[in-house]
Amino acid sequence: MNNENENLQIASDSEIAPCPYVRVGTEYYREVLRPQANGTTCKCLVLWKASTIKADHGKDYLDDIPKYDCFCTVPSHTDFRKVIGNAYNRYEPINHVPEHGNWDAIESLLRHIFEEHYEYGLDYIQLLYQMPLQKLPVLIFVSEQRNTGKTTFLNFLKAIFQDNATFNTNEDFRSKFNADWAGKLLIMVDEVLLSRREDSERLKNLSTARSYKMESKGKDRNEIAFFGKFVLCSNNERNPVLIEAAETRYWVRRVPPLPYDDQHLLAKMRAEIPGLLFYLQQRMLSSHEESRMWFAPRLLVTDALRRIIHYNRSKTETEMLSIIRDIMDAENLAEYRFDVSDMVNMLEIRGIRVDHPTVRRILAENWQLRPAPPTYYQRYTITYNGETQQQDCKTARVYTVTREQLGGLLDDAAM
Repeated sequence: MNNENENLQIASDSEIAPCPYVRVGTEYYREVLRPQANGTTCKCLVLWKASTIKADHGKDYLDDIPKYDCFCTVPSHTDFRKVIGNAYNRYEPINHVPEHGNWDAIESLLRHIFEEHYEYGLDYIQLLYQMPLQKLPVLIFVSEQRNTGKTTFLNFLKAIFQDNATFNTNEDFRSKFNADWAGKLLIMVDEVLLSRREDSERLKNLSTARSYKMESKGKDRNEIAFFGKFVLCSNNERNPVLIEAAETRYWVRRVPPLPYDDQHLLAKMRAEIPGLLFYLQQRMLSSHEESRMWFAPRLLVTDALRRIIHYNRSKTETEMLSIIRDIMDAENLAEYRFDVSDMVNMLEIRGIRVDHPTVRRILAENWQLRPAPPTYYQRYTITYNGETQQQDCKTARVYTVTREQLGGLLDDAAM
């Protein structure tokens, strides 16, 4: 590396190991502090030519540079090791020393941010601290209002986990070059807008992935363990991310404005981090592991989540609900059975042309319904003048919707 390093501040000996260089495999690296847009710095390793090191320090200097076989990324905040076997750990230690003390400013913001989910919010931070490999839900804070504390909370997480937390843009998330964030504990986006389906699929897959291909410019892709957690903020309350019904990987909270304006809040919170970590070391989790994302999905359902799901419902799905409700009301049915062809035909009568796979996807993915084995059932249809009619019975693989299920789907749609 040469002039590419003009914007990199070489870390002082007091900030990093006495020797700022390492050799991993056959390549040399220098540890530097890369300035960030928010005024902080991020510690990172930059390729450094052996010839440059010799020119700067003399040819014998290479003999004293620590040498390792390969990289690894093993997170820990309570028992950190920089060298594991003969592998150099890319994860960074945090320099907080837990000690008894008050954390009033932190508690005040957490109660404001999480409200009725305050204990779960503490669980979330505690799990990040004590069990960094644990998968956690994608945490999204939304609000169209200003001065809510959303960004302050992201900066607070950055202050706790330091170089293991990073701020991304929407474009960073979409880029195939991910070496800057693939090995981080926290990937945070302050003004998220990932409403395209491919964005949603990538976010869902990463939130539960155990490994990931890390890629940087000019380098081969390298598979690493992936333990990143996503924390997103948005001013868009309706569609920051595409979330479909029955999705269980998201925890969405709408955040109200703060009742006060404290310009020094973040500084106060930073000073209280040792007290918080001391408390978390003694605290019992209020929840227990009930899913791959730790929390039972039912615990994290909010009106803000329902609002996003409702906004993302397609016109086809909305009309399917309307058809089923109309038939069940007109025929006074406790449950309604139909096959995919029935629904496709009735949607066409309502002016919506749709194929069979689309209807099957809505039934399976959004409504969590599965077809029964071939069943003899009573058919119904909606006529062009809006009336309900019985049709001849037939045998088919039918889907069944009960009154209770319909009520739940309509409640979501009403948000």
